[in-house]
Amino acid sequence: MYRRAAIDKLIEWKNKSNRKPLILRGARQVGKTTLVKMFAKMFDYFININLEKQEDLKIFEDNSNVDTIVSILFLKNRIPQDKNSTILLFIDEIQNSPKTVALLRYFYEEKNNIFVIAAGSLLESIIDNHISFPVGRVEYMVIRPFNFTEYLMARDNNREVELINTIPFPDYAHDHLLELFTEYTLIGGMPEVVKSYLENKDLVQVSEIFDNLITTYLEDVEKYSKSDRQTKIIRHVISNAIKLAGERIKFEGFANSSYKSKDVSECFRILEKTFVINLIYPTTSTKIPALENVKKSPKIQVVDTGIVNKFVGAQVPILSDNNIDKVFEGKIAEHITGQELLSLQTSSMAKNIFWVKEKNQSSAEVDYILQINNLLIPVEVKRGKTGRLRSLMGFIDLAPHGFAVRVYSGKLTFEQAKTTKGKPFTLLNLPFYLLPLIEKYIRKMTSQDLSLN
Repeated sequence: MYRRAAIDKLIEWKNKSNRKPLILRGARQVGKTTLVKMFAKMFDYFININLEKQEDLKIFEDNSNVDTIVSILFLKNRIPQDKNSTILLFIDEIQNSPKTVALLRYFYEEKNNIFVIAAGSLLESIIDNHISFPVGRVEYMVIRPFNFTEYLMARDNNREVELINTIPFPDYAHDHLLELFTEYTLIGGMPEVVKSYLENKDLVQVSEIFDNLITTYLEDVEKYSKSDRQTKIIRHVISNAIKLAGERIKFEGFANSSYKSKDVSECFRILEKTFVINLIYPTTSTKIPALENVKKSPKIQVVDTGIVNKFVGAQVPILSDNNIDKVFEGKIAEHITGQELLSLQTSSMAKNIFWVKEKNQSSAEVDYILQINNLLIPVEVKRGKTGRLRSLMGFIDLAPHGFAVRVYSGKLTFEQAKTTKGKPFTLLNLPFYLLPLIEKYIRKMTSQDLSLN
């Protein structure tokens, strides 16, 4: 079991004075259960309940009194009635029992001495239709695939983690860290894939895991679709969305189909609740707030870049070129950047957003927008000379500030530049492997601390 950054967030939750039962959200096989088992080592007792098991389900379905349920759980797990003991109760696959979901409020109100975490592999997809969560009595945390820092920790590259967090970053480590980030981009961050690759270095085995994972996602469809027709559409969306990751799409006739916009968009909404696929919408704003324009075409973000690589045939080009800037017309570099940006947040509300120019006839588009220090900072994922960043410059010309970020495979620098219209701006050139510190470097830039010290 590899250490995850989310452990620190769980420790924060554990130490809160007004702690509520915690609902873990996230796609299948991102490591929710493994994470909880790792966290459980910090408690005196661990009660692991899986509501797919009839024996466990019966405890909650047959009893409405929380005191009775707790007494049964303590008895079955041989836990003494000791008020000084710390007890973690993990309820997995909670979507199988709406009654148990409702009971979470009573754990908060009457049994707050017990630490309660719940999760469900299909919870997000049925949350609107079948389950009513006790408002104000629970809190949420999203678990995502391994980010780059977690991948380094899994490789026991602790020195490299230290270097990433060192300011200034030492130039001598650039090539080494870039090579490691390329490896991470190649396989992605799904825990089973990471484990297999680090143990065997075999992409064939990794590909088999991806095949099984997608098969699982496709089989899950029947559990949350409303009809046979919707099942068919969702499967079409999953199969083709992976191949169109990073592309702007239209719902009407999606992926050469005859499906109507309303049907396809509904299926995308269902898949967003499973965290398998996210839709990234544009904004036309250059100052806060960055309002999404859902009338414009969104981009597709898949849960993990390794899945995309496998199904678009990007594995061999990444291995051959060893330069993710070039692969798949730069879309793999853009996709892994979006994945890293999302990994920095555990909120279920967190979303990526990109920028397009107000005028419909314009093709100006910036890959990502970050809100930091009350500013909207444009982030472009692109190699080459500064002069090629025309969309980024277009944003700067309209923005009330002069700060921008270019993520690429070059070295870390701050650069003073001018737009094509002559407006001066500061450009942070950030190597991929420093994405975990992007907010810190942006704060340095906007405070005009350009020393890299």
